[in-house]
Amino acid sequence: MKSYKESGVDIEEGNRAVQKIKNIVKSTFNENVLSNIGLFGGFYKIDLNKYSEPVLVSSTDGVGTKVLVACEMGKFDSIGKDIVNHCVNDILTSGAEPLFFLDYIGIGKLKSENIESIISGMAEACRENECSLIGGEMAEMPDVYDYGKFDIVGTIVGIVEKSDIIINKVKRGDILVGLPSNGLHTNGYTLARKVLLKKFKLNQYIDELGSTLGEELLKIHRSYYKVLKEILKRPSLHGISHITGGGILGNTKRIIPEGRELKVKWDEWEWPTIFKLIQSVGGISEEEMRNVFNLGIGMILIYDRNHMDELLGYLKAIGEKALIVGEII
Repeated sequence: MKSYKESGVDIEEGNRAVQKIKNIVKSTFNENVLSNIGLFGGFYKIDLNKYSEPVLVSSTDGVGTKVLVACEMGKFDSIGKDIVNHCVNDILTSGAEPLFFLDYIGIGKLKSENIESIISGMAEACRENECSLIGGEMAEMPDVYDYGKFDIVGTIVGIVEKSDIIINKVKRGDILVGLPSNGLHTNGYTLARKVLLKKFKLNQYIDELGSTLGEELLKIHRSYYKVLKEILKRPSLHGISHITGGGILGNTKRIIPEGRELKVKWDEWEWPTIFKLIQSVGGISEEEMRNVFNLGIGMILIYDRNHMDELLGYLKAIGEKALIVGEII
């Protein structure tokens, strides 16, 4: 073996990928981005005139084994959107608005066209969430990832006025308002795949779903930024939980102060079909389904019960379906 390429790492293909994504990445830049891609770090200027006490909020996450569905389906742009939206939702729970995003792609065999598709999805999601994609890393590692397999990690940085941070505000009597998910989002895929792929193929059309199984499983993780950005500073908003791994209880308990509990009204909404299918095919208990999946609720707002009319009126006006799913006791 005489070359890096023969050992499994193709530098030229990596360079081709960079050239393909340059203009895509630049499409997310705004006046605060001071650097071009290709440097060792990204530069982002903060307008301090907009804040008295600005606080940076950051989060890092991945999309889990959903990438295996993308690989088998040969569709990669939606995975790029997933990781951006997931990270944006995480910092929204603190009241922060996104500033910039960075990505990491570890892959067994780099194909520039697949990288281009992933980054195109990321860039589209960044534009939709009004943030910039200012840097990233591609690592071709055939000894770590099998041929055709890859992983994605994203990091988001946002900003919030210190006085507007949504923390330690939850009180007894607050109402839990659920915002609908768009399917599994990016959690529970290891269980879902093991259950469903024993009976169905990804390209198999399933009448109950109205689509192929693969299309259903690749539905994009919703971003709630446009829904929430106008209400993040409302004093009546006491908490936000992003319903990811751990379900409604596991995630919402994270923001509940000691001495308070959740009372979830599980019968107030109907599970989307994909969750019913997973439970029936896998023979999974109700408790396990609640612990693993979002069950159709992607974000929960904890709101002052005395100001519910204003919240529900706003959500209705923007066409967002809201469900009352419980309260704080």
